[in-house]
Amino acid sequence: MQQQLRAHFEKVVPLTDEEFTLVLARFTSRHYKKHHFLIQRGENVKFNYFVVSGLLKLVYADETGKQHFLSFAMEDWWETDFQAYYTKTPATLSLECLEDALVFCLTLEDYYALCTELPKMAHFFLQKMALNSIAAQQRLLSLLTTNAKERYEQLLHKYPALAQRTSKTLLASYLGVSRETLSRLAS
Repeated sequence: MQQQLRAHFEKVVPLTDEEFTLVLARFTSRHYKKHHFLIQRGENVKFNYFVVSGLLKLVYADETGKQHFLSFAMEDWWETDFQAYYTKTPATLSLECLEDALVFCLTLEDYYALCTELPKMAHFFLQKMALNSIAAQQRLLSLLTTNAKERYEQLLHKYPALAQRTSKTLLASYLGVSRETLSRLAS
């Protein structure tokens, strides 16, 4: 488990054993069961989560109770309600386990300390934030400029395992289509 975290960091920055020990000291690991909420709307967000194993979903529930899918998070992904995490305001999003999950948790205080103690970690997180912004822009552009079939094909191409790990209802919600539409697209 620790090796997976180290390998994730070392895709961007090399770490000595001493540096990784320093990094690891800033994280806690936790196991959550399927259907457990790591974040619920209105609560304070304590952690940014690195997914070691499992599948999570990040959603926004509007005033009518309708859920709007923002993202899935699986192995080697980071997820949280970033606005609430960085601004220390109550969550507007919910993060739920779709499968049993093993995660590393990083508090905002430990994040800042880690970036101060090891500037190369600041570089790592900056790169991750940039990639996250790019992915968010791509998703938004996809929702604005492509039809349902194209969005479905993009999802299957980019994340082939996701279709096997989650229900058609959740995939349909993520793609912004009805379950019936997704069934027609998948056949």
